[in-house]
Amino acid sequence: MKMLVEAEINRMTDKLIRIQKKEGTWGFCFENSPSTDAYMIILLKSLKMKEDYLINQLAKRILSKQEVNGAWKLYYDEEPGNVSLTVECYFALLYSGLVTESDANIIKAQKFIIDNGGINQTHSLTKIMLAINGQYHWDDFFPMPIELLLIPRQFPISFWDFSSYARVHLAPLLILKKYKFVMTRNSTPDLKRLLVKPTNNMRPVESSETRFFLELLDKGISLIQEYPQYIQQKAIRKAEQYIRQRIEGDGTLYSYVTSTFFMIYSLLALGYSKKHPIIIKAIQGLKNHRYNLKIGVHIQNSPSDIWDTALISHALQNAGIEAHSKTIIRTSNYLLNHQHTKLGDWSLTSKETLPGGWGFSESNTIHPDVDDTTASLRAISRMIDHSPFVRQAWDRGINWTKALQNSDGGWPAFERGKGNTLLTLVPMDGAEDAAIDPSTADLTGRTLEFLGSHTQISKENKIIKKGVQWLFNNQENNGSWYGRWGISYIYGTWAALTGLKAVGVKSSHDSLIKAENWLISIQNRDGGWGESCKSDSLKQYTALGSSTPSQTAWAVDALIAVNDTPIEPINKGIVNLIDSLHKNDWTTVYPTGAGLPNNFYIHYHSYIWIWPLLTLCHYKNKYLK
Repeated sequence: MKMLVEAEINRMTDKLIRIQKKEGTWGFCFENSPSTDAYMIILLKSLKMKEDYLINQLAKRILSKQEVNGAWKLYYDEEPGNVSLTVECYFALLYSGLVTESDANIIKAQKFIIDNGGINQTHSLTKIMLAINGQYHWDDFFPMPIELLLIPRQFPISFWDFSSYARVHLAPLLILKKYKFVMTRNSTPDLKRLLVKPTNNMRPVESSETRFFLELLDKGISLIQEYPQYIQQKAIRKAEQYIRQRIEGDGTLYSYVTSTFFMIYSLLALGYSKKHPIIIKAIQGLKNHRYNLKIGVHIQNSPSDIWDTALISHALQNAGIEAHSKTIIRTSNYLLNHQHTKLGDWSLTSKETLPGGWGFSESNTIHPDVDDTTASLRAISRMIDHSPFVRQAWDRGINWTKALQNSDGGWPAFERGKGNTLLTLVPMDGAEDAAIDPSTADLTGRTLEFLGSHTQISKENKIIKKGVQWLFNNQENNGSWYGRWGISYIYGTWAALTGLKAVGVKSSHDSLIKAENWLISIQNRDGGWGESCKSDSLKQYTALGSSTPSQTAWAVDALIAVNDTPIEPINKGIVNLIDSLHKNDWTTVYPTGAGLPNNFYIHYHSYIWIWPLLTLCHYKNKYLK
């Protein structure tokens, strides 16, 4: 076993060092579904942009992902397919002009859409995209008035109660809804035949929860004692201002493709010319998200430069690469140069805190998150005594991380205090997950692991004790934890277990024993672990039926953390993990990153390197000395 583990560590380490870019990063793809590719085609065609080569390459990737039944899927085991994604790909391909309605694959896609409820059954964001392009009626959904932006913050619901990633999408959407903006061309495909029934007969029946939310919203708006027309104009100006203040240097809105896509149309709705510098730069920013794949081109929703660089650097250092080596110095300098120095929206609920976090993408300068911050701090942790500059960056990062802890003891992703559950009643698909940014097991566990393993903070510190108690209070009955940003219960349980161990909780604690037993109980016969993306939307563990490298690495790493000797499930897991690194099938590309349940999942091309390498290093350093 020792020779196998060491050989694999050496192979992975050598390869990562060889493929590092001169600026210190690694060029791995943040691969999501073809949805962003489809949106890019639709944007370019609707604006009459002459980008034939790019459109052809995007269409090539979309076509390569189509299933035999005509559908497109978000993940391998999504049966029979995803209606929203299929509509988006279908519309984009027709708009590209590279296919026609008579093509066999397009006929099959159309049949799949109709058989599964038509475009009436698509996700809210898909319907908004279709409404912009004249394929769906604005009045048939999304009953959200733009006056939401003016409701006082002290009211039970307000615009600022939404999560940062919801707000940055909601502001442009409210403008588009206000103007019922439509932009069509002669070449715009007509999808109205895919409405299973006329839209005026398809108005959804409002639930009591939806009615309650809308009534509360009306009460909030009624508090604004001004003339209605003046109120609307003031709200429009506020939405425009909110958007423009959050445009990054590369032209994108918060570095996301989806929010930038809707921003462009919202500015057009406000009267901006399509040749306006902001719009031109935004389009170029989206084009810069392209990644050349073996088949076609992919538009990454938000490149993972910072995340990948920080995690790989940490893994390499665990593998024995010295902090003063050229490889690590490059990554450290890169990360230090991208620590945030500007106040962002997070500062509104952390008023006494200086900037000090890191974002997910290189272009991100105002939207830091806890996970990227602790990952970056791990990566520079062995350099803090090298210079006052590094020590200062370290201290700012630590202070920022601690300041983001919620009052309940857990950690959110982007901002503290964004857990108002009333917002989960918003009449939009996915609101229960996207509208708020509450404490989660993965963020809380990983933050505790960082604080316990890389800082001198006392295990008796109230910050640590509150975080530990939050994890105890939020453990599932079966012993697992749900992870918000990875798939799903394996991810959350790994983060929680490694975090609890790092801050001194004993392996004999009932909570840890339950978690360990649960992990062992779901181990596959081949020794690995695999969890379906279905867990994410069902909110209960769903076995994938096969093992994936990253999920196996997480499970084994968690078991290593709680066992002083390598028990059989660990050894079997290590063997499976090493075998999986030499496979090339669907299990090695299965998405194990999560963005929005039943809508957005990620295959990180870096994960087959990061998590297996880190787990193999932990196994070697603990058991093979």
